[in-house]
Amino acid sequence: MSTPPPRRQPAGAAVLREDVTEAIRAAVFEELAAVGFARMSIEGIARRAGVGKTAVYRRWKSKLSLVLDLLTAFAAQGLPAPGTGSLYGDVRALLEVAAHALRHPVASQVIPDLLVEAARHPEIADAIRAALLDGQQGVAALVVRDAVARGELPEGADPDRALDLIVGPLYWRLVVVRTPLPDGYLDDLAASAVAALRA
Repeated sequence: MSTPPPRRQPAGAAVLREDVTEAIRAAVFEELAAVGFARMSIEGIARRAGVGKTAVYRRWKSKLSLVLDLLTAFAAQGLPAPGTGSLYGDVRALLEVAAHALRHPVASQVIPDLLVEAARHPEIADAIRAALLDGQQGVAALVVRDAVARGELPEGADPDRALDLIVGPLYWRLVVVRTPLPDGYLDDLAASAVAALRA
């Protein structure tokens, strides 16, 4: 009596290659920057990633779910809490990280486009809040808490106000007005934000 041949391991949808998933994620950012969310298509993403459309659909059911997944993953990374030992140092470090992120060519195209789409898609609005606001609010709360503990800020200092004062002007300049930062701008902005927080 002959032995039956061994069963083959499942392939296709049962095994999702991580390198393909990462190529698709990278292609989404490039496609968003190139054509925006409204004109972005699964076909364009697949072409840019060098895969078939089915590879994308095995992982995400639509372009909206794909973008929401990316924003959620971005939010999970979070911002590192500076912990420099001074309020000015923490604010300056936060500004450096934010400026680097906002100057990235993909981010400078993708974020404004997604903010426009958020008005039409509540799911995108919620994901943007988680990706861009919640993480930064957490870091701002740590910066304020540490500054209060060191006696640099009074009890009851408002982390939301701190975040507005620290990141708001930088976002305005890099994303809305789109002008380059002059030498010393981050130093001056950090000093101004610290002075306003202490006022």
